[in-house]
Amino acid sequence: MIEAMACGTPVIAYRSGSVPEVVDDGVTGFIVDGEEQAIKAVKELGRLDIRVVRARFEERFAASRMANEYESRYRGLLAGRLA
Repeated sequence: MIEAMACGTPVIAYRSGSVPEVVDDGVTGFIVDGEEQAIKAVKELGRLDIRVVRARFEERFAASRMANEYESRYRGLLAGRLA
């Protein structure tokens, strides 16, 4: 899912596992509960903006963003232990 969004490709996925945490329904793709919904979602793909899909990927999953978040959390843990 993340690799598709990195390319600006919307995702259609069943509601399971990490799907609800990764896909912003109606923005970066569609979360579906069955085959009928998946078929309908295919027809709706054209209304999603691939630039928005890519931008949302950058906001949430880019390596630099994630590295900064990890660094911040580790610094917080270290500060707590040293205090």
